[in-house]
Amino acid sequence: MDSIWTKSCAASQFPAQMHDMKTDVLIIGGGLTGILCAYFLDAAGVNYLLAEADTICCGITKNTTAKITFQHGLLYDKLIRTLGLERAHLYLDIHRRALDQYRVLCSDIGCDFQAKEAFVYALDDRRKIEAEVNAYQKLGVPARFTAQLPLPFPTAGAVQVENQAQFHPLKFAHAIAKGLHILEHTKVRELMPGEAVTDHGRIRADKIIVATHFPMLNKHGSYFLKLYQHRSYVIALKNAADIGGMYVDESLTGLSFRNHGDLLLLGGGSHRTGKSGGNWAELSDFARRHFPHASETARWATQDCMSLDGIPYIGQYSKRTPNLYTATGFNKWGMTSAMAAAMILSDLVLGKENPYAELFSPSRSVLHPQLAVNAAESALGLLTPTAPRCPHLGCALHYNKAEHSWDCACHGSRFTETGQLIDNPAADDKKISP
Repeated sequence: MDSIWTKSCAASQFPAQMHDMKTDVLIIGGGLTGILCAYFLDAAGVNYLLAEADTICCGITKNTTAKITFQHGLLYDKLIRTLGLERAHLYLDIHRRALDQYRVLCSDIGCDFQAKEAFVYALDDRRKIEAEVNAYQKLGVPARFTAQLPLPFPTAGAVQVENQAQFHPLKFAHAIAKGLHILEHTKVRELMPGEAVTDHGRIRADKIIVATHFPMLNKHGSYFLKLYQHRSYVIALKNAADIGGMYVDESLTGLSFRNHGDLLLLGGGSHRTGKSGGNWAELSDFARRHFPHASETARWATQDCMSLDGIPYIGQYSKRTPNLYTATGFNKWGMTSAMAAAMILSDLVLGKENPYAELFSPSRSVLHPQLAVNAAESALGLLTPTAPRCPHLGCALHYNKAEHSWDCACHGSRFTETGQLIDNPAADDKKISP
């Protein structure tokens, strides 16, 4: 089940590592975050290498719905209430800069970049929307409340923000990857201070950026407690509505909409990885009821790392790893967050001060309610007396009937029916008896 992006973009090809190597900065992971880090370091004249276990953009990047926006759900009212106006403005500013950077880069790339209005809607609570509009106004953004939406169901209203964007993520990623120092089919098996062990040898580096979606080291940073993973599903519909903008429900399990050419991309059916949810069946049922003349041309799913507080973890991997960095926990907003992460991390590895680094520091407080939920899920997964078990930390795997996979509710690792690794943090395949 390939996304429409994979079906409509020719992949780039890069060599594998052939011998031991040395570089100043090693980037592990060839998704959009890693590629953008490489792009900025290349522009700065830094000696770097990017190592990808498979091929670039073969993981989460290829399955995004590719909305480029600083409107990350109903977030800014929460940020102002919990962190204050200044820090909320920092979050807005870096993602606004990320959006502007996409505009600049995409002006020379044929990647279907289009300026669009973005909407976050609520089904039954107008007050949430009004509070978010008020938050935007405090931050100097001309957002407005709207009750008239071209969606096939009633809402309580939406926050409308102009001049956001959408694009074809793989056309963009493969275009900027040309000429970068990338190694494909070079899986990092072990990380040590200043060195990575791969299937083909060793890569020594003064500084290392881990851009592997879910960080790969368990002994530093406690990411197995600070993150959980969430699956979302998408179907592409022909002969459905042209809704003009980009729409997303404020609820984590709600629906999202955007057009691409003559297709409507309908997203939703979400659930915590390893749990049950609506998946494609929910979307297909919705399409039959509201777009009876539409036909489904593609379906795919994606997976997102969710942080404790709604803010990504970008920066030094942990307090005890001064030359190791990471970017994760994008909370379903991977396009602008990937660009923001690359801008922050490229500054940090170059020794530059970055005004946003403290806000996104992975070492910030973990005292949030979601921590208890994550810990409870981990305990449940460890105590569930079933097989097979995840090789990451030993939690029970659950069979996903919709996707014919074995999924871990603790940390989100996924495997095929025969045990081949699909999604990390697990690093290896799992033998599963038929």
